[in-house]
Amino acid sequence: MSDLPTLTGPSFGPDSGGTAKQLVVMLHGYGANGDDLIGLAQPLAQILPDAVFVSPNAPFPCQANPFGGFQWFDVWQGESSDRLAEVRQASATVNAYIDGELERLGLEDRQLALLGFSQGTMLSLHVGLRRASAPAGILGYSGRLESPELLADEITVRPPVMLVHGEEDAMLSVDLMAQAAARLTECGVAVETHRCPGLGHGIDADGVRLGAGFLSVAFSGG
Repeated sequence: MSDLPTLTGPSFGPDSGGTAKQLVVMLHGYGANGDDLIGLAQPLAQILPDAVFVSPNAPFPCQANPFGGFQWFDVWQGESSDRLAEVRQASATVNAYIDGELERLGLEDRQLALLGFSQGTMLSLHVGLRRASAPAGILGYSGRLESPELLADEITVRPPVMLVHGEEDAMLSVDLMAQAAARLTECGVAVETHRCPGLGHGIDADGVRLGAGFLSVAFSGG
């Protein structure tokens, strides 16, 4: 695994100033970077003061946004076997990063949550449902489920999932959330969904509030 890219990016916490008790790994969307999501750490830390939030930059520069934008994988909108191969490669990179962060902090998977936006949601679901041990939860904003037809054969753990999606999302339709939730439910995953009226491809205050509540319950074992 030494040939995998090394991920770096901003981090925050624990806000309490004490020892880390949880780890939240935040995976940004296509063409963004770790700074895009780390701003969520401060409001989430009001509910999770003992959590460390890490928001790594994806390993590949994004041609669509060459000035500080990154991507986890390239072909991300159409149906493509090439995209699945890239998702698997990105998953290996993220898994190695997660393992390193858990070891660094002295934490276990049950003290881990994945938070993704858009392409980062696709990756969070792909990674989080296939780890050897279940994370506490997966929180996904404005995303989709990659290769849903493969999930039943590949799923290894079933952490709770919350999906949040803007009803006016022109990039990834809100219908993709319902499709993902249906497949997750079929595979035995407890999933909660929330539609955000008037919201496009983004995260609003309601989404942050809902996500904070979900993570708090997930980390408490609820």
